[in-house]
Amino acid sequence: MNLKKALKFLKSLYRFAIDNYFISIFLACIAFVGFVSVYKMFFVKPTYVYVKVKMGQGLWWASTQRPPMWFVKNLKAGVEEKGLTGEPSAKILSLHYYPWWESNQYDVYLIMKLRVTGSKKTGRYNFKRSSIGVGAPVDFEFPSLQFSGTIIEISKKPIKENLITKTIILTKKWAFPWEYDAIQIGDKYFDGQDTVFTIIDKTAKDVYAEYSSYGNNYPIESEVKKNITVKAKIKLQKTYNLFVFGNEQLIGLGKTINIATDNFTFTDYLVTEIE
Repeated sequence: MNLKKALKFLKSLYRFAIDNYFISIFLACIAFVGFVSVYKMFFVKPTYVYVKVKMGQGLWWASTQRPPMWFVKNLKAGVEEKGLTGEPSAKILSLHYYPWWESNQYDVYLIMKLRVTGSKKTGRYNFKRSSIGVGAPVDFEFPSLQFSGTIIEISKKPIKENLITKTIILTKKWAFPWEYDAIQIGDKYFDGQDTVFTIIDKTAKDVYAEYSSYGNNYPIESEVKKNITVKAKIKLQKTYNLFVFGNEQLIGLGKTINIATDNFTFTDYLVTEIE
């Protein structure tokens, strides 16, 4: 009896499907999508890639305001972004930040682990349904922090930053005497991950600047200035035979350096020697 009822129900269901084939196709599509989603969610091994992200509004060609210190201080390594199923979709592995030219803004770089979909063979991946690659914008929503950025490096393996330590000489002519007094041996800069700059020595020579209140060549007043030389240890990346500080700042002879320590900001100091 139960078998007859079951067969009768199946026949009725079959007739309904034939008579209402649009509804049947629609329900079949929903069932297929649901099956694929469940299969990917619980049975397919997740794919992870490692990326380096420069924080910003996400479009590398657009110049926008850099994050201020109050935002940087809320960044922490180990924080995870989780999807609807509770599985981590993004994780901050490390962060580095560098002051931007005498301001309260910073260049911020994050090394992150992302859960993606795509093919390892082709190297094409999607993160949260958007294609990613070098130069692509990405958005993150962590429990207490939201931001955008631009991917500047992507790898199937963990990204390792191979830094080399160099000794550099910084020079500034016609500096004020207080600058020399403010520079402290042992002063350093910590970028959130490593101590990347340390002052190891300093020297100065008195010089005199002469001024004329009338704009002629007859000096009527002299002021003591100093030619300052600073010796420091700095951690750099070597890329295409170029030394790079903080991912983007080239360090070379004759270049002005943009760097600060805990107690001093170097302004108009030139790199005059790299050892």
